[in-house]
Amino acid sequence: MIFAKRFFATLVFFCPIVWASYTSPVQASEIICRYCAEGRAHAMPLGLDLDGRYHYAPDRQVDVLHIKLDVTPDFDKRTVAGTTSITATPIAEAVDILRLDAIDLDIKAIRCDGAKVLDHISSRSDLRIAFAEPIPVGQKFTVHIDYAAQPLAGLYFRTPEMGYPATDTHIWTQGETHEARHWFPCFDYPNERSSTEVICHVPKDMTVLSNGQRMGEEIDADGLKSVRWLQEKPHANYLICLVAGHLEKLEKQYRDIPLGFYTQPSLFPHAANSFRDTPQIMEFYEQEIGVDYPWVKYDQVTIRDFSAGGMENTTMTTLMHNTIFSEATENIRSSRSLDAHELAHQWFGDYVTCKDWSHLWLNEGFATYYTHLYEGHKYGRDALLYGLYRDATGRILTQDKDKKPIVYNGYKNAMEQFDYRSYPKGSWVLHMLRSQLGEDLYRQCIKAYLEKHALTSVVSDDLRQVIEDLSGRPMDRFFDQWVYHPRHPDLDIRYKWMPKQGLAKVTIKQTQPINDDVLLYRFPTRLRFVVDGKVIDHNIEVSKVEEDFYVPLDAQPTIVRFDPEYTVLAKVKFDKSNEQLKAQIENQDDMIGRLLACDLLASRKTHASVELLEKTLNEDPFYGVRIAAAKALAKHGSDEAYAVLKKSWASQQDAKVRLATVEPIVKRYHDDTPELIADVLETEKNPAIQAVAIRALGRFQSDATRQQLQRFLDTPSFNNELTVAAINAIGQLNDPAYTAPLMQVLEQRQAEFSARDFGTGLTTLAQLAKLADDKQAVRGFLTRFVNHPQQGVQTASIGALGKLGDPQALSVLKAFADSSDSRISKTANTAIGQLNEVKPTAPKELIELRKNLQAMKQESEKLEKKLDEIQKQLEAQK
Repeated sequence: MIFAKRFFATLVFFCPIVWASYTSPVQASEIICRYCAEGRAHAMPLGLDLDGRYHYAPDRQVDVLHIKLDVTPDFDKRTVAGTTSITATPIAEAVDILRLDAIDLDIKAIRCDGAKVLDHISSRSDLRIAFAEPIPVGQKFTVHIDYAAQPLAGLYFRTPEMGYPATDTHIWTQGETHEARHWFPCFDYPNERSSTEVICHVPKDMTVLSNGQRMGEEIDADGLKSVRWLQEKPHANYLICLVAGHLEKLEKQYRDIPLGFYTQPSLFPHAANSFRDTPQIMEFYEQEIGVDYPWVKYDQVTIRDFSAGGMENTTMTTLMHNTIFSEATENIRSSRSLDAHELAHQWFGDYVTCKDWSHLWLNEGFATYYTHLYEGHKYGRDALLYGLYRDATGRILTQDKDKKPIVYNGYKNAMEQFDYRSYPKGSWVLHMLRSQLGEDLYRQCIKAYLEKHALTSVVSDDLRQVIEDLSGRPMDRFFDQWVYHPRHPDLDIRYKWMPKQGLAKVTIKQTQPINDDVLLYRFPTRLRFVVDGKVIDHNIEVSKVEEDFYVPLDAQPTIVRFDPEYTVLAKVKFDKSNEQLKAQIENQDDMIGRLLACDLLASRKTHASVELLEKTLNEDPFYGVRIAAAKALAKHGSDEAYAVLKKSWASQQDAKVRLATVEPIVKRYHDDTPELIADVLETEKNPAIQAVAIRALGRFQSDATRQQLQRFLDTPSFNNELTVAAINAIGQLNDPAYTAPLMQVLEQRQAEFSARDFGTGLTTLAQLAKLADDKQAVRGFLTRFVNHPQQGVQTASIGALGKLGDPQALSVLKAFADSSDSRISKTANTAIGQLNEVKPTAPKELIELRKNLQAMKQESEKLEKKLDEIQKQLEAQK
């Protein structure tokens, strides 16, 4: 009763003040598992935002010093049991009730070293522990919590019962953003750091991996192997990780740092392809950043049906299994960028961590930019700029309507922050800083930023302050327009040569909407002119809505370039004459200029433009420009342009360029395309390019197409790439004749598919059978998977029943309409809505009978009318 009163008082008087700084309730769709999540959260731990709009880091009731996890997973029951021990000290006030984040944990017992536990209470989102006497400020205590759980998030199983190969059995954990609370009680927010210790008990033939240093192993009283890991330097709670199971290992070393790469046995033959760059990446980062790798080791582990591309747990990155690739894909598939991105996080995200998710770009923007820097280091500056160009044109400059800045705390859930703003736009902010400060000063600033804030949490202003201190420059305007306000500048640029005055006139107009949300930008850049082969640069500052710049030159320039070093994130409209474009696309010193020229030439419907693009496609020294030329020819769209692509594809030695050349010609709907597809499939050996051609078959109905697709449905390939491509093509054709062969492939080879790809197969199957008179076989097949333990498969099967259009599936779908998993319930209710729109189809016999009855009725009406006329005639004759 004492605890109940004290708990109620906390709710009434404490929560409105403290909880207002916490994040709002989490729905199942908000969990970080971006694709195959089996987890769901019912309420955001750490309380509520009362207005539900803005999110900040929560108050820290105590300083967590150490977390010890001692757990035993049950691979058969897919459960976990163990003890969490948390050592902490109160910060500002004595603690009588300790609050921990905990979801769906079965608390068995609680005890405490340094204080007496009075009672505890568990809600759907947290665990509250009451002490007999308040623990005073500064006094160290350790709570030990015995618990068990069948986690729906945070800790995931991959077992034979779930459809995975027995040889690949494993468990893995995911913390970001707030999943840790699903498998152990904790303070689950990135503004808290502690050392951690993980002890895991597994069968003797399994491997156990976790953060930090492996301290040893032994056989416990139950005959299980007990492995202990210790992470001595403090790190954020979401970076705690455990992986255990059947794993094979590759080993390397950089200096005295052991590098381990672990993968499931079925993937191991190809593992060496994916992680050959890791030592070189680490060496480059140490040189570029100026801070040594800050941890004792670095492991990378693949996960079957992982929820994202990768996760940068401290000293141990977890990765999607399909980062493993076959050498047959040449340079089209690579793990290098993912490897570099996740390794960069060991400095940016782990060593220094964003204080709350509104400043996520301090994690993800840095990791993205340093990936580009490594590309530039390995392949030259053009590779760095090409990565930035692709990010800008493909991911950032298309977001004209988005009103959210990089730093934004008005999100509904933290996962909204994991978008283009935090990744490529954050990367571009760093590139602009590096360009304005100069490489040497930029490096000094980043080194000082890391050293000053090592093993702490940071906000964007911490970075700004370091730059100001070392550069002497006020950075408020820069951060205000690029970090704290949304969007980017739109620039309309016009050039005019004034021969009498010997002046080049360049007019720059900012055309973005300027209002309280979107600022008028101010930034330095330069104009470049090439006159008689000589490069002339003119530095300018853009600061007005519209401004004219005049540059004296000895003669009319052949090339005029804005921002030639590519230092400003902006959408630029700058039209050029044909002569200028020819000079620009032939300038071997300006890769970005050649890319821009390709884009402009695509809209010039002339023979000369096709000739220029053909020459570029076949001769340009940089593969990215050759790809741009191929895309420009496809966009040009003329028969002449397609003839160039068809003529050149087979001679392209670079597989990336070959892919860019093949893709538009096999996708073109033309009489000769099926023959071209057949030629590609006959001669091309790269499975990534074959897959593009197979998918293109989906545009052409023919016996030859059916034979080809049946062939590739049955063709084994690494990660089932060719079979999945055939399924994609079948989905486009929408021909029920493919129903039986597709169902047979899914039946016989289920274990070979990822959850996502098998789900695609189920969806395609439903689509094919939708127009069939008899849907019973397909309905029965789909229904078999509605309780599948792989959530990606389960969700796909439920959704597919809706697409099938069979009202007899309603009873099955209604069983999932009220599921506590919102992802499942939403899918089920959507499917029910689809079926309710379908009018029941009458049997053919009934339809025919109705037609006959209607005809008889019409005939009867005619006879009645005729009899009536005869009757009238007889009466008239009387």
